[in-house]
Amino acid sequence: MGQKPGDLYLGRLLNEGTSEPTDERLHLPSHRLTTHGVIVGMTGSGKTGLGVVLLEEILSAGIPALILDPKGDMGNLLLNFPSFDPLEFHPWVDEGEAKRKGMSTAELAASTADLWKNGLAGSGIGPDQMGGLKQKVDFQILTPGSTAGTPLNVIGDLSPPDLSWEEDGETIRDEIEGLVSGILVMAGLDHDPLTSKEHILLSNLVEHAWKAGLSLDLPSLIGQIQQPSLRRLGVFELDAFFPEKERTKLAMRLNGLVASPSFAEWIQGQPLEMSNLLQAPDGRPRATIVYLSHLSDSERVFVVTLLLSKLVTWMRRQPGTSELRALVYADEVMGFAPPTAKPPSKKPILTLFKQARAHGVGMVLATQNPVDLDYKLMSNAGTWMVGRLQTERDKARIIEALRSASGEVDVSVWDARISALGKRQFVLKTARSAQPSLFTTRWAMSYLRGPFTRMELQRLKAERGEERAEGESEAAPSPEPSSPATAGADYRAGASPPAGTPAGQASLAPDESPIPPKVAQGTPVRYLDPSAPWSQKLGVVPGGRRLEAGLASRVRLLFDDQKGDLRHEDEWEAVIFPLSDPLPVDTAHIVDHDRRDFMEEPHGEVVYALPEPSLEETGFFKNSERGIKEHLYRSLTLTLFRNTSLRLYSRVGESEEAFIERCLEAAEEKADAQAEKLRDRYESKLKTARNRASQAERRVRELEVDTDQRRQQELIAGAGEVLSMFLGGRRRTRSLSGIASRRSQTRRTKERLRSAEEKLFEYEELIEELEEELGDELEEIWEEWKEKAEEVDSFEVGLEKTDIHLDDLFLFWAPVG
Repeated sequence: MGQKPGDLYLGRLLNEGTSEPTDERLHLPSHRLTTHGVIVGMTGSGKTGLGVVLLEEILSAGIPALILDPKGDMGNLLLNFPSFDPLEFHPWVDEGEAKRKGMSTAELAASTADLWKNGLAGSGIGPDQMGGLKQKVDFQILTPGSTAGTPLNVIGDLSPPDLSWEEDGETIRDEIEGLVSGILVMAGLDHDPLTSKEHILLSNLVEHAWKAGLSLDLPSLIGQIQQPSLRRLGVFELDAFFPEKERTKLAMRLNGLVASPSFAEWIQGQPLEMSNLLQAPDGRPRATIVYLSHLSDSERVFVVTLLLSKLVTWMRRQPGTSELRALVYADEVMGFAPPTAKPPSKKPILTLFKQARAHGVGMVLATQNPVDLDYKLMSNAGTWMVGRLQTERDKARIIEALRSASGEVDVSVWDARISALGKRQFVLKTARSAQPSLFTTRWAMSYLRGPFTRMELQRLKAERGEERAEGESEAAPSPEPSSPATAGADYRAGASPPAGTPAGQASLAPDESPIPPKVAQGTPVRYLDPSAPWSQKLGVVPGGRRLEAGLASRVRLLFDDQKGDLRHEDEWEAVIFPLSDPLPVDTAHIVDHDRRDFMEEPHGEVVYALPEPSLEETGFFKNSERGIKEHLYRSLTLTLFRNTSLRLYSRVGESEEAFIERCLEAAEEKADAQAEKLRDRYESKLKTARNRASQAERRVRELEVDTDQRRQQELIAGAGEVLSMFLGGRRRTRSLSGIASRRSQTRRTKERLRSAEEKLFEYEELIEELEEELGDELEEIWEEWKEKAEEVDSFEVGLEKTDIHLDDLFLFWAPVG
């Protein structure tokens, strides 16, 4: 069957018996994604590649995409080389991979170009389709809080949306909630919309201004905290609800956030306008990649909350449609919509899953840990793409969600399907299809070279000719040192200075040179800006003439522990200053440095202190690289917590208290499961006892009625009948004995009633004993599991040498006097 307009070519169907690819293509109609989708798969399953393929198809269909990129992989969408020229691949191949394969980077680039050309040809994709995608779509990478890509002004001028309060009040308040929650998360304050006084005050201030048609900025909002235009919040006077002293503390906290030099980067760059994120000025659809890899967890939540709140507002202004108008793709959703916690990003994600379909907006969430995704999102997704999973728990969570979403699911069949999947193989299940499809992904048009660093984003930005913000140079950081760093440096003190050397530099100390020493080819050289926030740690003297050398490094780390289900990526940034041989890694300064902290040229006249190691020798830099890796291998560990009884391990950043709470929740589930078996055992005993008690109670009621009737009959006959008959003349003994017999029967009935009441009491006591015994056993079960839940100890996760990757190492000069 041919590909219809709007169909997404994801790959080829697999033979269910052999798992081999067939010739039949798998096409997913794009409108199916209006009911949203979930992609799950462990690391190495091909999940990221599937996401890239899906986005390529979406964009080729002319549908814009907003792409949330916490891991830094989605920039690969811009590495589309229809000519398959090795020179285009060359800047992006991995030098380490080339060394491992025993080839040059040029040879690896040529090999990679051939690999991609043949892979795409095998998928039926040629240069025309690749070129068409490049021409049809405007790609941009936004880097909130950084100028590595295109900066994003996430807060902007806090202008009110162009909506009516009468008709769209709920939408506007949702946007205010997202905005205020994001600001409070950044400030490290309580962001609960219902219980946080800070949230309530700020929300009311923004709503008051927006209803008056006024725009705000953070400084003016902070000013209103101290002198608000509101007199009441709810039924209380403002000062009673939020005293002035506490408001001043809040204002100071937010002012500290605004005054931070690093915060300036959050309020510069492209404004957060959803129409601009989805459509280019020339009318082409946009692929807006929001790069989040460089941000902390709280900063990521801040950005995602504001972005999706703006998207919800924009969405609700669009007319209804059954076709896919725009797609939101989250490459890793962990932390944004967890099953228990409520970060502010969770509400707009839930809103999109519930309401976006009517407006033609779809959302696809990718994750390697299904347990980190809210159950409501999982069960409400209309499209599932499931790859290899790491644990039985992950498989169970997925199968349970599928059962909730689509009714009956054969657990054993699904378990077998998922367990048999190989790399780049997935199970596709849609709400409209009773049977799942097994498929393997097609070859991606984009070169999948791995995550981007900020420096690589700068290079990509320069190659694309994008303008740098606020006067930054458009050229990418050169891998080769620029003059004067590359100049020859045979001049030493006591020799005649070269022509053109300033007269003030003719008199030098024995270890000084007016020209920088030669540096090994391929080693970048930069100059530390004395205004860098961390420069004082090095003893830098602003304006100093004498420069000393140091090394700056950025290392990507992977903490991997299969038993603890851990795969945590981290980054180690440090400067080593001054240099000596061997490199003093143990005294490295851990600083958060980036490209803005360095310059390409020195300021004014300087002299260079000749370092002890020879910078011209590549061996020094190779030894430095090995020394850094060895130091990290020996010294860096992650401290985590574990519960052996429950087979639970803490997540990175999870406190011991939070982990114990999670253990208690797991223990409660296990106690409930054990209690169910206990209840089954007691149910029969209790049922029998209650039936007998019910029978005894009926017997008591019957005897009570019988006794009452006999007593009434005796009263009617007359209490003195026996005496009157005996004294009245007829003294027949037979008559007198009949009356006495009736009274004797009444006494026997009373005896039977007492006996029945005693039996009823016995059965009631038995029921109480059983219930008390059950309660005692349930309490013992819970105490046992509670004790196990609290059996928590810590353990260390170290680094493997293969999990330490040096992304950046360069020489810098810093003024010391």
